[in-house]
Amino acid sequence: MTATLSQPAAATPRTSGHPKGLYVLAMTEMWERFSFYGMRALLVYYMTKQLAFSQEKSSQIYGLYTGLVYLTPFFGGILADRKWGQRKTVIIGGVLMAIGQFLMASEALFYPAMGFIILGNGAFKPNISTQVGSLYPDGDPRRDRAFGIFYVGINVGATLSPLLCGTLGELYGWHYGFILAGVGMIVALIVYIAGSKHLAPDNVMNVAAGAAPKKTVTTKREKQVIWALVILCALNIVFWGVYEQQGNTLALWADSDTDRHILRPFSDWEMPATWYQSFNPAMIFLFTPFLNMYWARQARNGREPLSVAKMAIGCVLLALSFALLIVAAHANRSSLASIWWLVGSTALVTMGELYLSPVGLSLVTKVAPVRMVSMLMGFWFLSSFFGNYMCGFLGIFWEKMSKENFFLMLTVLSAISAVAMWAVIRPLNKALGENQPRPDEDPAPAGALLS
Repeated sequence: MTATLSQPAAATPRTSGHPKGLYVLAMTEMWERFSFYGMRALLVYYMTKQLAFSQEKSSQIYGLYTGLVYLTPFFGGILADRKWGQRKTVIIGGVLMAIGQFLMASEALFYPAMGFIILGNGAFKPNISTQVGSLYPDGDPRRDRAFGIFYVGINVGATLSPLLCGTLGELYGWHYGFILAGVGMIVALIVYIAGSKHLAPDNVMNVAAGAAPKKTVTTKREKQVIWALVILCALNIVFWGVYEQQGNTLALWADSDTDRHILRPFSDWEMPATWYQSFNPAMIFLFTPFLNMYWARQARNGREPLSVAKMAIGCVLLALSFALLIVAAHANRSSLASIWWLVGSTALVTMGELYLSPVGLSLVTKVAPVRMVSMLMGFWFLSSFFGNYMCGFLGIFWEKMSKENFFLMLTVLSAISAVAMWAVIRPLNKALGENQPRPDEDPAPAGALLS
């Protein structure tokens, strides 16, 4: 069988049953997410309090920025697949993101700074994720668990950054928070370059070694997989549009409508509003081991859901999280809501995310044709592009609707997404062929419903 990018490097050192390269990539992504989420924790507050933008304008900019962050990975994936390779593209992306974070320290360079971060993320994000999959041969059962470990790395960084960058920005000046986020990106680059010897060869290296697949014609089976991923990405858009309210309208709810005196009656200390951004990633860090054990037990009993079913469950949990906030808004119309309403809602959001996001990343590396895996990983992030843009659009209704009705709108949208996903589980599972050989290896299996 021809060697492919999904095969690990020869004699790859292993730690605790996984290649060392997994931990290099997880640490790299941890520091990159520290940088990205450090800036995200500050962004809405910086625009409304420092730049004096209106809430509506801030919401639109937030949605457009976070949307474009997930549009550019499609093009970054194409560049990696066809020209630069995953390793070089990751380094270029990291440098651009670091420049953007440091430029955020200047109010006059606000828009150029966001442009650098958008372009850098496009080069970085799809290509770091695909390298996780390339550490494992096709059919390796460790792959899904590896993405769980990788996702924990992401969320360790996302947990720490609001606590450090957010506190620094709120107490000493927004610009210092952005500078610290830039330092995090520099650390990510150092970790990645220093640990590159533990990574599997990328596509450019395989071409140079004569080990990359030669096939260029897209087969019927590959088209079925691609179309199934397109449909699945479209179904994910609403999930991300609602989920991303954590960095937009829920950040405003945490700041203005929530009682953050969490140590009463023992102390009058008030939790900084930016710390709310740490709730979700901290819970991912806490919940992931238990969820992985639960899925492993289901797998032993032959009852673990396939990826599409897990994603549908994620949408249901997202709807429940905002249904809880409807109750909170109704019960606290004339007073500040307890912080525990946000804690409970975030716990449900987090479980929903764990059922959808890392599962989707793993699915792409399992079913995508090897020669276009980075491009399709970038395409996977297109659902986040449209979702984040939708997040900004939905956010303009924050001051136009009652809080109960706003949360009701988000609950209904999430529920519709869940129903739509449940409705197409069978044809999508058949088309994706999750338990079949990768389409590069099995050119024309019969029976898929999508063509």
